[in-house]
Amino acid sequence: MTNQANPLENSAAGGEALDLAGRHLVLGLSGGIACYKSAELCRALIKAGATVQVVMTEAAEQFITPVTMQALSGRPVYTSQWDSREANNMAHINLSREADAILIAPMSADFMAKLLHGRADDLLSLMCLARPIDKVSLLVAPAMNREMYAHPATQRNFVQLEADGARVLGVGNGFQACGETGDGRMLEPEQLLEDIIAFFAPKVLAGQRVLVTAGPTYEAIDPVRGITNLSSGKMGFAIARAAREAGAEVTLVAGPVGLPTPRGVTRIDVRSAQNMLDTVMDRVQGAAVFIATAAVADWRPATPSTQKIKKDGSGHAPQLGFTENADILATVAKSAAARAGKLFCVGFAAESHDLAENAQAKRLRKNVPLLVGNIGPDTFGQDHNALLLVDEQGSTEVARASKLSLARRLVQEIAARLAAPAASTRKG
Repeated sequence: MTNQANPLENSAAGGEALDLAGRHLVLGLSGGIACYKSAELCRALIKAGATVQVVMTEAAEQFITPVTMQALSGRPVYTSQWDSREANNMAHINLSREADAILIAPMSADFMAKLLHGRADDLLSLMCLARPIDKVSLLVAPAMNREMYAHPATQRNFVQLEADGARVLGVGNGFQACGETGDGRMLEPEQLLEDIIAFFAPKVLAGQRVLVTAGPTYEAIDPVRGITNLSSGKMGFAIARAAREAGAEVTLVAGPVGLPTPRGVTRIDVRSAQNMLDTVMDRVQGAAVFIATAAVADWRPATPSTQKIKKDGSGHAPQLGFTENADILATVAKSAAARAGKLFCVGFAAESHDLAENAQAKRLRKNVPLLVGNIGPDTFGQDHNALLLVDEQGSTEVARASKLSLARRLVQEIAARLAAPAASTRKG
């Protein structure tokens, strides 16, 4: 370990593996206006490293052409079970055996009914029926009118479809092509991509509850001014996503940031350090992991003004008295759950210099098993970062990479530490 002011500043972001590298997906399109989203979804899957074989129903061809999907996928599109390109005339067998998963997007109400009853009157439904259930997963992205979606028959079909082993990826809410507004829209391509990546991710935190704080806090001076910092919340949001990918039930307590909520994560917005503390303490019971990523203000104005403080022309600034905010991480680390060994606490240290020394001192002061250090000015608002993992054994550098890649690495580190005591117990 080098002893320098910032041991991470020269770390270069190396090549990162694509999220779906090595995965082969069959993208099935049934009839629906949402087929236009399938074009962008196909493109996104390929950019994430997957290979994509498109299969379309006759109804889907009324909304988008096979030529378009062939151009985007780089593969001939299959539309018929009688396709003569297959030497054995068994496209439904050959295509399903090659896939890691079959993704139906969009899945119409009619096509879902086919799946539920085992009908196989076209290539796509035949392929779904013929797939090896234990090897080739079936993921479906519904798309239909709000009334069709809410119909009892449709809701029953969703329940049975999941009972049969399919993964229903949910629907969006909003304006529909028919002019109505409500549930039933197919999820956006970026949402589906996030769900698919999460589906394939190793579930190293399956069954665990994880509580994450992210972003800055805002301490009011008066109704229009306040004290905050440059934290963007990106690292905390990436950690919440990575924990969800790993199978955890994730709650994200977010300071004032404008980031979209990661898929499958419960988000609670707060403003001040006291708001964040109260929210965390309300929800930390039952959590297995607490990750304090938020850049919490150390001080707040002791008596915020109820009205805007105006200049009086004297040239002197108003005298503001400050009081120290509670230390959220230290408070949680002292909680009953942490003392009983039921809560694994992870802290973050955003430093400006002497990272290793300051991070280790902070870890000891707050009495947490793992502290993650970084140089604040180098990371605030950025999409990439470099980390220093500090525990009782010392410190480990994690080279500069995207915050999502770093978040996934951190989740793996946490999962390994959670598993270690259990392994030791079994050996004993």
